[in-house]
Amino acid sequence: MTMKPTVLIVDDDKMTINTLSVALEDDYSTLMATDGVEALNILKEKDVDIVLTDLDMPEMDGLELLEEMGRMENKIPLIVITGQGTIESAVQAMKSGAYDFVTKPVNLDRLGLLIEKALETKRLKEENVLLRKKIEESLPELKFIGRSAAIKKCEELALQVASTKATVLIEGESGTGKELITNIIHYNSPVAHGPFIKINCSAFSEGVLESELFGHEKGAFTGAVKTKKGRFELAHQGTLFLDEVGEMPASTQVKLLRFLQERTFERVGGTKTYRVDVRIISATNRDLAQMVKEGKFRQDLYYRLRVVRILVPPLRERKEDIDDLVHNFISKFSRLHGKPVTGITKDALGLIHAYHWPGNVRELMNCIESAVVMAKTDLIHVDDIPEYLADHTTQLDPENKDLGLLQELERKTIMETLDKTGGDKVKAARILGIGLRTLYRKIDKWKINT
Repeated sequence: MTMKPTVLIVDDDKMTINTLSVALEDDYSTLMATDGVEALNILKEKDVDIVLTDLDMPEMDGLELLEEMGRMENKIPLIVITGQGTIESAVQAMKSGAYDFVTKPVNLDRLGLLIEKALETKRLKEENVLLRKKIEESLPELKFIGRSAAIKKCEELALQVASTKATVLIEGESGTGKELITNIIHYNSPVAHGPFIKINCSAFSEGVLESELFGHEKGAFTGAVKTKKGRFELAHQGTLFLDEVGEMPASTQVKLLRFLQERTFERVGGTKTYRVDVRIISATNRDLAQMVKEGKFRQDLYYRLRVVRILVPPLRERKEDIDDLVHNFISKFSRLHGKPVTGITKDALGLIHAYHWPGNVRELMNCIESAVVMAKTDLIHVDDIPEYLADHTTQLDPENKDLGLLQELERKTIMETLDKTGGDKVKAARILGIGLRTLYRKIDKWKINT
């Protein structure tokens, strides 16, 4: 049985309350109150879908009730019931948030329609809130993980520029988090609910990239069987993210420059000029300033793109962020893969700190995902870390003296344990708390005689 919506009728005239209650009882559950104070008490204790209220009442009138309801977390639609002499007050109530009003004597058919419309509006608003919540939950991370001054500066700059329409250039090595900065800027901007269109400039050949960006007319080239809108048109009143902009061909650079100067463009094969309102964010792992010197990138376009420049530091320059990143990724991937992994051992974390991380945060993320999947306990051990990490640590970071000491200590520990077990590798691996395969690999690596 479907539950009926609940209507709260508020009026100091008991005859009016009873008449409305009888008229509505087939379609609604009704509650009654004789003034605003009583109505508020009911609203605090019971679930009410809509309120019908008189304006002129003792203790607390309809306008005061409306004001108090506005402070409540649950927004309930309110319809005013008023006499002919207080229509101005009813209009004032609507300006203050009332859904609508009816005059006495009440036309029950009109009242029924108003209630239905108000409840439908309420339902749509609730669905919209749920939908927005789902969308927000599905959004990518919108904050940096880490405590370093360098990364805090990047995040602060991104948030500062987000409220403007300034063109932004994000520079940094692959895997440092350039797309994350783009997400932060867009989703904190005035066009956060507008289109967010992304394109990787290195993924298309010269002719195809121009068509992807600006669109083309039917018959513009072989295979253009219909007119196609480009990314600029699709991003109207939103953000266009040009990833790997340093890979953009010279001819396309000219067209992009013209757009940044005039905010207009033509589709490939067309003559009609289009104007769109688009915020441009670009990113590159190349040194654009050096490319300008070498004549590989237009200087005028470079200056147009870097109205605001955000330089994202590599992970090796902000190693104080590694612990936070590691624990964040452990939490993320343990949930994703259904593994009860809650932390990492000191030795395993030391190995991670010693590595050079040429792939930056993206490489660290992939490393921790692998470690979570391979973990046999609730902690990640050295044996769970991908093998290449230990094999390349010394080579990639030869100046790290702490690592040399750590590995020398590990080598001596293995030798002493093998000596105690009389060369029994199975027993030695058990004592050391590492896998037999790992023990054999380390014996081979350090040429330990057994």
